[in-house]
Amino acid sequence: MKKTFTINISGSVFHIEEDAYEKLKSYLQMLTNHFGSDEDGREILQDIEARIAELFTQKMEDEEKDVVLDSWVDEVMERMGKPEDFLEAEGLEAEEEPAGQGAGTARQRVKRRMYRDPDHRVLGGVCSGMGAYFNMDPVILRVLNVILFFATGGTWGLVYLVLWIAVPKAKTTAQKLEMRGQEATVSNIEKSIKEEVAEVKESYNRFRSSESYNKGRENVNRFGEFIFQALKVILKVLGVILGIVMMIVGFVGLLAFLISMVVGHSVITGAPWAGHFAVPDVAQFLIAPASVTVLMIAIAFLVGIPLLVILYVGTKIVFRYKSNNKVILLSGLGVWLLAFVTTILVSLGQLKDYSERSTITQSVTLQQQNFNTLALKLTDDDYRFAHKRSLDLDRMKVVKKDGESVLLGRPHLDVERSNTTDFVLVVKKKSRGASEEVAGKEVQDIVYNFNQKDSTLYFDPYYILKNDQRWLGQEVDMTLKVPEGKAIYLSDEMVKIIYDIENVSNTWDGDMVGKSWVMTPDGLAVKENYEQTKTE
Repeated sequence: MKKTFTINISGSVFHIEEDAYEKLKSYLQMLTNHFGSDEDGREILQDIEARIAELFTQKMEDEEKDVVLDSWVDEVMERMGKPEDFLEAEGLEAEEEPAGQGAGTARQRVKRRMYRDPDHRVLGGVCSGMGAYFNMDPVILRVLNVILFFATGGTWGLVYLVLWIAVPKAKTTAQKLEMRGQEATVSNIEKSIKEEVAEVKESYNRFRSSESYNKGRENVNRFGEFIFQALKVILKVLGVILGIVMMIVGFVGLLAFLISMVVGHSVITGAPWAGHFAVPDVAQFLIAPASVTVLMIAIAFLVGIPLLVILYVGTKIVFRYKSNNKVILLSGLGVWLLAFVTTILVSLGQLKDYSERSTITQSVTLQQQNFNTLALKLTDDDYRFAHKRSLDLDRMKVVKKDGESVLLGRPHLDVERSNTTDFVLVVKKKSRGASEEVAGKEVQDIVYNFNQKDSTLYFDPYYILKNDQRWLGQEVDMTLKVPEGKAIYLSDEMVKIIYDIENVSNTWDGDMVGKSWVMTPDGLAVKENYEQTKTE
């Protein structure tokens, strides 16, 4: 049993005997060394390999075998031409007939095949292919086709279309040689490809030297110059627009910031991005009094310098003046970096004031328990028309009333089942501080009020921090404990303070208001549904 290999030739897979493999490998290596590794050489080798694959495939079909034999390789080499044949032929080209004719004389048994010629086609390459097949000038065939088209009333066009579809296109060099009745030998394949390359180069050179090419090149250059000038104008216009925008942003931003820092409120209250943010009013609630002045100066430079830069760059783009004062630039950058570092250090210095936490819990049993439903309502909002600031820190906000800044916070209310037969309100006040003592004092200074009137419990919408208090994470969380079998009514405004109240129907807080809820063994349930279920 002979050893076999599996090889790939031009995309086709073959099983080949070991002797045949070594012989074919040596043959292809000689061809590679001869034609080289440039683009033309690779194209010639690809066509030679494609022809070898065709011959092997044909031999397998004729002899009904699936392994390439050593004799097949010899036959292919004889038919394609041995390396010594085409190496010697190159030295005799000047004395002998053209290689294509010599090969054709030596191998008259080659049978022509009909292909469409893609290299000389006008439409589908049918006429040029027939011209090569019949050894005729394709122009004569094209004229004849036109005459037949009109003579048959267009019927001949269908014949041409059928030929276009049925006749294959000569894609490889071997097929193009076969179309002309020439054997697809190594010499003929090499000669055909070199002729095609020469023809393409000649056509390109004629095109380069033609008047139309020169005119076209000149027109392209003119068009390119026009596009370049148009782009320059567009970029200049866009630059001016950008500069104007930067001037407006820089000027308005700087003006609004300075007024916010000095006066205490912004003059651009109509703009959604401006809001009512006042730096001094907010800073007194966030920063220790000893650090407020330092922080205000640092923030002034930290924000003001970039706004000045935007304004400066915008004016320079619009008015195109020249300036090269590096001292001012470097000094501004140094001041901004110093302000940035100062802001970071002052902010980090406040962290110690949040290190400890204190909580005070107060449980209040409601009076007059001779009712089944307790109504929950909010008192009037005394700060509804107060001047609001755009500050949101953990349910907190700063408002301005009667000329004074006040820090307000939203309480949270939850509802749970009571372990007794009484309504009980549990109030938890929380705060942070540098020590437990300080945190405890901050908790005691939280002002929050609620009161009961008959079967109605009123809650203030906010808890308030005294004027000298800072924001230190203060919170007010309440839990109303409802006895089983009794109910609560949530008025519409209670949506502002209720928080994640659990109920048997998983109803969202916003949908719980405006309804009565009864406490069942499983939790809160809508009173109407509960009564209906109880009746059934």
